[in-house]
Amino acid sequence: MQKILVSACLMGSKVRYDGRDNALHHPTLERWQQEGRLVPVCPEVLGGLGVPRAPAETLSRFPILIATQSGEDVTPEFLKGAETTLAIAQTHQVCCALMKARSPSCGNREIYNGQFNGTLMPAPGVAADELIRHGIPVFNEEQMDTLIAFVEAQIEASESKTLPSSGSRTRQAA
Repeated sequence: MQKILVSACLMGSKVRYDGRDNALHHPTLERWQQEGRLVPVCPEVLGGLGVPRAPAETLSRFPILIATQSGEDVTPEFLKGAETTLAIAQTHQVCCALMKARSPSCGNREIYNGQFNGTLMPAPGVAADELIRHGIPVFNEEQMDTLIAFVEAQIEASESKTLPSSGSRTRQAA
């Protein structure tokens, strides 16, 4: 069965820094959940950060530095969360991930620039980056159509490998 790693906040878990969720109500996501395809994770909680917690942004990518607005370095927790997220993805052999856009952990295309002024920079969050570097495609909630097409193609390919082709059945019956 093709499984999808998904940010827990998108599934309605109250794990955001402010104790809220980012629940994404989408019929396909709900179907995948009923089919047991979704593997929810929150990299920041997996890394040891509590809920609620101070918001954090990426101040530097090389070397990586993630801190709160008050200057508390939370890089170790973010890195631990990214490593744990990758381990969970590998254990469940996920085909891809649906992660929260713009999160310092989960953003797949852009994250906040570390100045806490709402400015974005083109870069992935640490957990998304870890997944991408290990060959796991990462989508965000604004890319649902692309994600659905990708997953449905994966499911179809997987099912076609396990079913005999109609041509072989015809030959066997003749």
